[in-house]
Parts: sequence; structure tokens; C-alpha cells
Amino acid sequence: MNGLMLVARREIVTQVRTKAFVIGLIITAVLTAVISFAPRLMGGPDSYTLGTVNSQQLPLQAAAPEAKFEWRSFPDEAAAKQAVLAGDVDAVLVNGTKVLTDGEIDSQLGVLLQSVNREVRLGAVGVSIPALQMESVGADTRYQAARTGIAWVLTIVLFMLLFGQVVVVAMGVVEEKGSRIVEILLSTLRPWQLLGGKIVGLGALGLVNLATVIVAGFIGATASGVAADFPPGMPGLVAGVLVWFVLGYAFFATLSAALASLVSRQEEVNSVLTPLTTVMMATYFVAIYAVNDPTGTLATVLSYVPPFSSMIMPVRMAATEVPLWQTAASMAGMALALMAVLAFGAKVYERAVLRTGARVKLGDVLRTR
Repeated sequence: MNGLMLVARREIVTQVRTKAFVIGLIITAVLTAVISFAPRLMGGPDSYTLGTVNSQQLPLQAAAPEAKFEWRSFPDEAAAKQAVLAGDVDAVLVNGTKVLTDGEIDSQLGVLLQSVNREVRLGAVGVSIPALQMESVGADTRYQAARTGIAWVLTIVLFMLLFGQVVVVAMGVVEEKGSRIVEILLSTLRPWQLLGGKIVGLGALGLVNLATVIVAGFIGATASGVAADFPPGMPGLVAGVLVWFVLGYAFFATLSAALASLVSRQEEVNSVLTPLTTVMMATYFVAIYAVNDPTGTLATVLSYVPPFSSMIMPVRMAATEVPLWQTAASMAGMALALMAVLAFGAKVYERAVLRTGARVKLGDVLRTR
């Protein structure tokens, strides 16, 4: 284990000392913060379409001159509900006592309606009046837009980090093999220590990148006000994403190192990794599909199937409510698959990494005893 940690420390120190890593980390943090803050810069003035049923239009424009308001009148409450569910209006004021919405009302609009209605009625009757009753006529979708946005960002971030780190692992293996440094290292280390140290070290740097994205994104979202719309349970989601990243990275990085050990030249890395990158791309595309249909059959089934689960389950967790037992079952399946891959990868790496020259066939390696 000491040998593994020494290799991991070597990988971390080597990468951290490079300008490319430091500059890349800074650029990642800045871009993430800017993207998270962008809604405030690009949002423009708020615009609302409102309706009335047996009620007078409230002078909202005077209270919020920067916003735009359009009013429509409906003959009865049934027609108003239909318009709300169809998305024709954001809210309908009924009998001056309640407001119909589809899900939770926009926070700014809700405050405006309550305050202006109170001022109007106090001026008219001079007595204390009750607050407007907010009634949702549809499903509670208050966090759906935020969930979908988080799921989209999570899909892209996970794929980019996993893909990038997996390629770095493969390049490192081929570089050590081609330069024959691996022969020197294996004179004092066991193959599994060298392989494990490389995966752990580069994985730690991947976690640093992921943590940077999360922190910078949260800072930008907080500054722009977008964080106010985040669903409850964000700490749990962040913790889950970190665990899923570790599982997914360990799975793909182990296979990447094993496949890379079959070749001795950097030019051959792309071709030898083609089967693995194809699986990763398929996982990415299914994860994109899961953003829009997180409870669909395809997304649900594949969220239990390794290695698809490493990206699809965290995306489902972000896009919708997922029972804890489903997450636990999916993680258990991925952990079992990872154990099998670690055994397979270590065997291939040990048997192939010292074979220099022409590309080694995987079948020949597996048949070697």
C-alpha cells in the first residue's frame, strides 16, 4: 500500500506543478462562475401574463416598472384553470381573494400580488384584509426547471471530466511503457501498485476539478440569485455526484490503463481505446436522454446497469426524486462491476505492460499464464 500511495503522490505532484493544470483549473473556475451568473446578465426584464375572474386588474406596473404585465379576463374559474394548465397565463386572480397557478408561483410575482392587493384593498375599505390564497391547479413543478438545468450541467461536466481523466491515464501508461521507465519502476514496485497509484493520483486531481466546478458554480448561482430556485437536498446530491464520479472514474480508468498497456506508442492510443470511448459516448447520450425523461423505462433500467449507471443515476437524481433504495442498489451494482474490472485490468496490465514493440493482442494476453 505504501508503494501505491508513493505512486499516487508522484502523479499528483507532477501534474500540479505543470502550468497547464493550474491554468486549466483557473479557467474552469472562471468559466463555471460566469455560466452560473449568466442568467442574471441575459435574463432581461420579467414578463408576466395574468388573468382575472370577477376581479379588478391590480396596478402592478406602478409597483414594478421594470417588469411587463399583460392582463386577460375569463368568464369563470373553470376557464381560468384551463388557461393556467395550458400555460396561457402565469396566474389568475379570482374574486379578489385567491390566485390560481400551475405549481408554485414565481416568488417575485407572488410578493407583488400580495403587496399590491393589500394596498388597493386597504385604500378602498380602510380595514385589515387577509392575504391572497395561492392555489395550484396542476402538479407541483416549482423546482422542475432548476432540476432540469442542474441535470444538463451535470451530464456535461461528468462526461468531460471522466473522458479527460481516462485519456490522461492512458497517455501516462503508454508514456512510461514507451520510454521503458516502467521497467525501472517495476523493479521496486508491484504492477498493481503502479497501476493503482496512477489511477488514485489522477483520480484525486479529477476530484479537485469536480470540486472546483461545484464551488464556482454555486458561487455564481448564488450571486445571480439562481440558487434560490435550487431544490432541497442539494448537499445530498453533491455528495452522491462525488461518489458516482469516483465509481465511474475508477471503472473507466482501469479499463483505459489496461488497454493502453497493449501498445507502446502514443499514436496507437486512440485506436486501442476505441471500444472504451464508444461505451462512454453511448453512456453520455443515454444520460442526455435521461435529462428529459428521467422516469422513462430506458433511463430507469440503464441506471442499474454498469457502467451506464455511473452517469445516468446521478443525472436521474438531479432531474427527479429517486428513492434511496434505488440509488443504493445502483451503487452496489456499480461497485461489484468495479471489483470485476479491477481484477481484469490488473491482470492485463501486469501481463502486457512490459511487452514493448508491436501492439499486443488482448486475446494473447488473457491466454498467457
